[in-house]
Order: sequence, then structure tokens, then C-alpha cells
Amino acid sequence: MIKRHRYQISIISPVYNEEKNLLPLYGKLNLELNKLKLSWEIIFVDDGSSDHSLEILQKLAKNDRKVKIIQFSRNFGQTAAIVAGAKQSLGNVIVIIDADLQNDPRDIKKLLEKMDEGFDVVSGWRKQRKDPFLTRVLPSVIANKIISKVVGIHLHDYGCTLKAYRREILQKVSLYGEMHRLIPAYAAFQGAKITEVVVRHNARKFGRSNYNLWRVVKLLFDLATLKFLNDFSTKPLHLFGGFGLSVFFSGVMIFIIVAVRVFFFQGGWISPLILLSGLMVILSFQFLLIGLLAEILVRIYFESHKTTPYVIRKTVNFS
Repeated sequence: MIKRHRYQISIISPVYNEEKNLLPLYGKLNLELNKLKLSWEIIFVDDGSSDHSLEILQKLAKNDRKVKIIQFSRNFGQTAAIVAGAKQSLGNVIVIIDADLQNDPRDIKKLLEKMDEGFDVVSGWRKQRKDPFLTRVLPSVIANKIISKVVGIHLHDYGCTLKAYRREILQKVSLYGEMHRLIPAYAAFQGAKITEVVVRHNARKFGRSNYNLWRVVKLLFDLATLKFLNDFSTKPLHLFGGFGLSVFFSGVMIFIIVAVRVFFFQGGWISPLILLSGLMVILSFQFLLIGLLAEILVRIYFESHKTTPYVIRKTVNFS
């Protein structure tokens, strides 16, 4: 079914204050993975939890050597947790799943069966979400439409954590910030075959969601970075030159309008409104370009220093 690596499947689950969900999640994962008759490992990445999540994970790892733990020194975010888990994993196929029990382990089989059809990335689609509509579902729908339009890869649910990746695809992706939701887009830019399947979605029973609307805004910032890096990272003059021409022609048009006012309507050459609008346009482009350049510098820093955007305090059951 799947080419053999050290394990055939690695399950990665980022954990942040999910103490009441971990035992049920492990039980369901263990049940479903054993049904598959494949070799597997489960990697829990404790992202600086302040509850008893780590203690529960340590007990699980003590009783089951296939349960592995990566403990961060503090909270670094879900993207960092996924990157750390992927780097430490030994599976040929990597499956990401949330630890809050909203993703259903029964759907892992469905993802793998779809991957057997020749796909490199299989993304879950929470067609019937059990989340508040105004604060969760509606912003997600809008964000998904924007992402699909910008990257040209149509997925209904970029935000669904439950996804399966071939190892070679995921390990080629360098992720920072909040970019884990955009992994399918990164993979598509590398020529990966991507599809999605409808998966179950459960209402959260225990714990508190860490989601807020600011994450949607950060996702859109990351989307702008992704688009820039894919389209212009090797030809930035195309982008900056295009902006420069746009600003230049805008300036010419404003000059023509002012000239018409002066020569035909006895207007003055100096207009505070024109000066203000011109300043705002220039400043907006400066802020955007500075942000994009800063993103590139961050990547250069991490790649050149061979470092990571997280710190691991301890690992358990890794040889």
C-alpha cells in the first residue's frame, strides 16, 4: 500500500492545554491505526502547555513506545509544532491531526485510501462544521475563497488540520509564522498532486479554543508572503518595477488633473489633498515592501544559521 520507511505512518498532533482530550484521542488513534495493519508512530508536540497535558503524555509514552513526545520550552505556535514533529518523524506518510478531538481519527483511513490513488497531499474538508458560524465558519469560508483565488488551488477548507502528506513533499517545505494552513499551496508550487476528502467534524467538548479572528488576518499576511515568494522571489524587479510604474503613472495622472485645473479653472498648483493622498500611497507601498523584505530576511537567517523558530526542551521515546 505505502512504501516502507522506518514507519509507514507518522501521526503528528500539536498539543496546547488539552489535558482532558489526550486520553480519548490516544485511545481512538490506537484503535484506528491498529485496524490499518500498518506500522505507525504518534508524535505529540507539547507547545508549552500550562495544564497537565505534559504529565498525561509522559504516562502514555511510558506505556507505549510508539508514543513520542516533543516538549517545547514555551509556546511557539502550531506551525512550529508541525515542523518539529515532521523533522523528528520517521514515517513515509505524515498525518497531521488536532488534539482537541474535533478531527476524527476514523478519517485517517479515508485520507490514506485517497493517497493510494496517486495523490501527494490529501486535505480534509469539514463540510459540516460544528463551530459558531459568525466567528469561525464565515471567516473561514471567506479566507478559503481568497486563498484559492490567489494561489490557484481550489480547496474548500485550508484551515482543516487533518491532512496527509507524503514525507518527501512535507520535508521540502520551510514554514514560519502561521503558514501551516498554506502547506497545500506550497506543495502545489512544487508540482504535488493535491485533493481533498470530506471528513467528520466534532464539536469541542473539553478545553478552550485558541482560535480568534486575528489569526485570519495573520493568515492573509502569510498568503501575501507566499504569493510573493512563489512569483517574485527570483525576480523581485518584476514586482518592484510594477509598483514603481504604477506609482509613476498615478503621479502623472494627478499632475495632469492639477494642470487641467490650473489652466482651465484657475486652480492652484498646490493642493493639500493631492499631497496627502500621494504621501499615503507612497507610505502604503513602503510598508508593504518592508514587510516582504523582512520575511525574506527571516528565511535567510533561519536557513543560513541552520536553526529553527522553536526550542525543544526534551524528547521522549526518540532513538
